[in-house]
Amino acid sequence: MTSHRHRSLSAIRHAASRGFTLIELMVVLVIIGVLAALIVPNVLDRADDARVTAAKTDIANINQALKLYRLDNQRYPTAEQGLKALVAKPTSGPAPQNWKPYLEKLPNDPWGNAYQYLNPGVKAPIDIMSFGGDGKAGGEGKDADIGSWQ
Repeated sequence: MTSHRHRSLSAIRHAASRGFTLIELMVVLVIIGVLAALIVPNVLDRADDARVTAAKTDIANINQALKLYRLDNQRYPTAEQGLKALVAKPTSGPAPQNWKPYLEKLPNDPWGNAYQYLNPGVKAPIDIMSFGGDGKAGGEGKDADIGSWQ
């Protein structure tokens, strides 16, 4: 019986020596923390870049739909009719004679705000813009306005 017991204790000691010590686990966690601190800021910057790219793509699509609207109806929607004129026939004048749906739905910008439409525009005959991350006119960096003139 002692030989059987001796083998059991030996197996337990051998199994315990194969585990990780607390120091080893702490070193691994510190390495993971350092790597995360280096990588996370880069990933967050990429998210801002992706939002700007998505806004520019949406604005280009809206601009194309407005050009088709103008081609069919000889004018852009008025400021009062707004971008809604691309998804639903305007009820206020001047009524478009050859209206059809130009967009399936009107998107919001990547920050969840409505795109702005100016007719007449400040920088072109019409302007389409997003106010960026802060949702207010002006701003810099991720809060900068993104417009059809860019």
